[in-house]
Amino acid sequence: MSLIKRLWNDEAGFVVSAELILIATIAVLGLIVALDTVRNAVTSELSDVAGAIQEVNQSYFVSQVVGHSAKNAGFAFVDELDFCDSVDDPADTDDNCVVHTGVAIDEGDVLTPIP
Repeated sequence: MSLIKRLWNDEAGFVVSAELILIATIAVLGLIVALDTVRNAVTSELSDVAGAIQEVNQSYFVSQVVGHSAKNAGFAFVDELDFCDSVDDPADTDDNCVVHTGVAIDEGDVLTPIP
């Protein structure tokens, strides 16, 4: 127990306040950039998921089936346009509801660093 108490009370090597503020400032700036990148990536992936779900074809049709002692009249369903969807939407693009304020970058593109 005395070892823990000595370590708790030991103040040798404590970071000076100015150094601590500088390190904390750099860490916060790094976190802001990282969180912005994470936000953009999550928004892009959720848009991809929403687009995939939106493109599921819900229209199906079963024609009349007649057997020896049974008969089915058949049924059909036609998929309606979804919210923010239009007939002339180009393929492989984000939904109309998603608005990007930055530069559009395709997931397969290789980014070159700015010198």
